[in-house]
Amino acid sequence: MIGQQHEASGAHFAFTDRWGGVSAAPYEALNLGGAVGDDPAAVLANRERVAVELGLDPASVVWMNQVHGRDVAVVDGPWGTDAVPAVDAVVTARRGLALAVLTADCTPVLLADPEAGVAGAAHSGRPGLVAGVVPAVVAAMLELGADPARIVAHTGPAVCGRCYEVPEAMRAAVAEVVPEAWSETSWGTPAVDVTAGVHAQLARLGIEIGGQSHICTLESADHFSYRRERTTGRLASYVWLDG
Repeated sequence: MIGQQHEASGAHFAFTDRWGGVSAAPYEALNLGGAVGDDPAAVLANRERVAVELGLDPASVVWMNQVHGRDVAVVDGPWGTDAVPAVDAVVTARRGLALAVLTADCTPVLLADPEAGVAGAAHSGRPGLVAGVVPAVVAAMLELGADPARIVAHTGPAVCGRCYEVPEAMRAAVAEVVPEAWSETSWGTPAVDVTAGVHAQLARLGIEIGGQSHICTLESADHFSYRRERTTGRLASYVWLDG
């Protein structure tokens, strides 16, 4: 199943759940991650299904080799026969080119400036939040002509701040960089709210949140969660602009 939001300006955002695909357990069923141990043929079939439903060319979606860093790649097409680089954000000035983020608890961040024709996508887990992947992807968009006042931002399903338990020292280290990420679990232990941290970083850059998923992946049986299942699939979030 795919949730979509289309802006009148021509920006498109889409988020998958775990159903409607062909992957077998423990990747059941719409696993879109190619590096989690699933049958590559099943992953390819799932990616094709989603692209077709979104009206996209399956061969023209840009994926990343995500490593929890802050590096950004500027792209004008899929990687083709080239090795997919280790980056956690991609930016394009090519209309109609879809950018994809894979997650299973981390926060997917989708950005678009329809007037400038610039889109960006970032994978922000706790390490990426601290490293500054969100400011990095916005900076790359601005270099292509985007304006913070025009950028529309959406964040997708992620583990919530009342479920993402961490050691106290880790919470303190994250909060030192992004204070808004400080949180506490529903059972009273230290936690990190990555999505709140992402939103705070965007706000400091002058970017308003146009849409936010309120789904906690750890709590939702309809979504993949690495913290809940360890060996599991990956959700995908997509952004593109009308050509």
